[in-house]
Amino acid sequence: MRPERLDEIVGQRHILGDGRLLQRLLAADRLGSILLFGPPGTGKTTLARLLAKESKQRFRQLNAVTSGVKDLRQVLEEAADALRAGGERTLLFIDEIHRFNRSQQDALLPDVEDGVVTLVGATTSNPYFAVNNSLVSRSQVFQLEPLDGDDIRVLLQRAITDSTRGLGDTAIEITDDAMDFIARTCDGDARRALTALEVGVRSSPDSPVRYDLELARESMQRHGAAYDTDAHYDTTSALIKSVRGSDADAATYWLARMLEGGEDIRFLCRRLVILSSEDIGNADPQALQLAVACMQACEFIGLPECQLTLSQTINYLACAPKSNAATVAIGEARNDIREDRIVPIPRHLRDAHYQGASALGHGDGYQYSHDAADGVAAQEYLGIDRQYYRPTDRGFEAELQQRIERIRERLNGKE
Repeated sequence: MRPERLDEIVGQRHILGDGRLLQRLLAADRLGSILLFGPPGTGKTTLARLLAKESKQRFRQLNAVTSGVKDLRQVLEEAADALRAGGERTLLFIDEIHRFNRSQQDALLPDVEDGVVTLVGATTSNPYFAVNNSLVSRSQVFQLEPLDGDDIRVLLQRAITDSTRGLGDTAIEITDDAMDFIARTCDGDARRALTALEVGVRSSPDSPVRYDLELARESMQRHGAAYDTDAHYDTTSALIKSVRGSDADAATYWLARMLEGGEDIRFLCRRLVILSSEDIGNADPQALQLAVACMQACEFIGLPECQLTLSQTINYLACAPKSNAATVAIGEARNDIREDRIVPIPRHLRDAHYQGASALGHGDGYQYSHDAADGVAAQEYLGIDRQYYRPTDRGFEAELQQRIERIRERLNGKE
């Protein structure tokens, strides 16, 4: 069921739609080196073949897992010979390009820069982490997304009816729930979906083949969710942003993804402790206490039981009132210091506990706060008019907001 034209590719409209960059480059005959980044089964190899066809170039393919520098140099020499002999250009497709080491990737640079080959690299890992910066900087990066359920259904229906490239020579009666099951459980992987369809059809002795939900379940082999370096960072980001956004259900799901992927529990706990201060802060001071208690409990009991503690903590943090006032405060203060806004320490606040301090005037005029009304002495503590901490009106911070207003009035001598 491999497409023969670009317009036959299902999905990926964000890069293949009319007027998109890739289409414009092809139309202008300006296709340069590109990196295709996406999960398995999203059409990276197929797209590379069609790009060669559309741009009228020779197609050569290497797999970085099985090919070495010798294989690479041979293909590059052939491409140079073809270009010199008749001006025929070569599109070199390297699958799993991130598996090439640095020297192998560097070996591509001269021929990429000289236009000897149009490089199309495919990777399931984020190229900004997995591919040499020098190669990334010379390439356009296109991210391919998992296919959605509707796209998978289109592919399945096409495979059932196409007698040339699909299963159209076999009478198939597929139920809606079977098709929905495959579309839902293939994780956006067209290859898995089509394989499940073919396995079920080819293994059935019936004619016509009745492809029902039971057959779909047998044919679709489930596997654990992929959890590589990219998934680690992306899922962590999704978890934190879901908690920050107060979506307890989403946060629970992303927590489950991380646990199923084998995430380091200590890493998870550290992120929750950080999040409780960064995104909740004094709107609910108990959030930090709970996050620290969660960290200690997880260290004490371990998996699988600590998933209960993590779930409890995640859901509490998601439902807690949110404030980043403390985060903003320390950020602004440190930024002032980095930009050389260094404020001299007022003399009355300086250390006066050593011999000779009085001669320098250190500590002179200092007012002991506990002797003042409400424990707030009306004196300068910073020396400039600057407010860093601005409490929100959410949760406990609403009370702090009122308190700090009264305190600042006292400090400024307005009471």
